[in-house]
Amino acid sequence: MLIVRKSTDRGHADHGWLDSHHTFSFADYYDPEQMGWGTLRVINQDIVQPGHGFPTHAHRDMEILSYVLDGELEHKDSTGTGAVIRPGDVQLMSAGTGVQHSEFNPSRQNPVHFLQIWILPKFTGTRPTYQQTFFDPSDKRGRLRVVASPEGRDGSLRIGQDASVYAGLVDGGERIQQELSPGRRAYVHVARGEVTLNGQRLHAGDGAKVADETTLSFSEGRNAELLLFDSA
Repeated sequence: MLIVRKSTDRGHADHGWLDSHHTFSFADYYDPEQMGWGTLRVINQDIVQPGHGFPTHAHRDMEILSYVLDGELEHKDSTGTGAVIRPGDVQLMSAGTGVQHSEFNPSRQNPVHFLQIWILPKFTGTRPTYQQTFFDPSDKRGRLRVVASPEGRDGSLRIGQDASVYAGLVDGGERIQQELSPGRRAYVHVARGEVTLNGQRLHAGDGAKVADETTLSFSEGRNAELLLFDSA
């Protein structure tokens, strides 16, 4: 089963300083049919204008990933961590028992375009942690590079859930095939460009819920950048 969710079907909020598209129910956008997929709870596509951002606010018991597409995102949190996230970087904040953080666009000229992703944790009440790693585009070119996994395999971020997150780049004649284990659910999100997934054409912002499939085949990419979530 492969259910396509078109970009235009997502929730949308324009706050002036923030333009945000919500794949699943979030904030003022509520759809009882779109409450997540497996352990994946939120995919927000956010564009934040120069000099603006999310002021300090709290989270708990959530695995929160940030994936920057363009620009820079400055992070500060109550654990004492401060970092700037750029294209190629993946940030993972495990909120656990509770953490306060802010995300800000430090540029005076350029917007920052990034994905905010929430995954439900396997265990609650854990110690808050912060991780950040750069993944070179060459490692994602024509393949799926694991960027987060339960055991932190292949240098990926260690996530507190039975879930693996992959990033890939597909263009021209490049093809990717990914096997899925029985009983797993997957979600594909196209961050930019276009790609064909198992015969269905997906464009930037589109996604696909996947269940009871053994193989995912990506081909005919046009500057496509995509994320794959594989979870129990």
